Amino acid sequence: MPEIDETETDVTFASLGVPAPLVAVLAQDGIVSPFPVQAATLPDALAGRDILGRAQTGSGKTLGFSLPLVTRLAGGQTAPGRPRGLVLVPTRELATQVHEVLRPLARAMRLFVTTIYGGVSYGPQVTALRRRTDIIVATPGRLADLINQGECDLTDVEVMVIDEADQMADLGFLPIVRRLLESTPAVREPPAEPGHALQVFERGPDHVHPAVGSST
Repeated sequence: MPEIDETETDVTFASLGVPAPLVAVLAQDGIVSPFPVQAATLPDALAGRDILGRAQTGSGKTLGFSLPLVTRLAGGQTAPGRPRGLVLVPTRELATQVHEVLRPLARAMRLFVTTIYGGVSYGPQVTALRRRTDIIVATPGRLADLINQGECDLTDVEVMVIDEADQMADLGFLPIVRRLLESTPAVREPPAEPGHALQVFERGPDHVHPAVGSST
């Protein structure tokens, strides 16, 4: 897995293919230049290719997967209870952090985001799913519960992100994650189905490459 090049200085979000409305949201927060992991992943992710990356905390990976996620889903139609984007995270704390990054970007592209995690009432999460949720940021256990209750269906998922996959494994979530993956069209054997993409990130020294069987 090749190391990320940190010497590039002239790259901008616009030059990487990020839509103007999202570039404007970033500029409002004073974010004008991509971090190395973002510069390395965005071209492939925006093109719909599968990505396998490793990045340290604070590297900007959340923004790196959020930008292509909302870009690829913009303009599509989402049915109640059938999200088109899924971000799996190991903890409710990380779900909240990802939501904070993702929400303003999604709003700029007229998309709705909901967090789904345990330790809180099912009611608001079910209400959001029934109303319309384009993207869900979820912990595996609570999402599996809602699927079993018939409140969520992953067969329309077009883009899926697994964040901190190594921590998922440490916490024993891999069997549930595998079942969730098998419920989505974003995971499949080559030849890949165009229009669906999977991004997997774990913690560690910064590396990134397109996953085997990635699509355009």
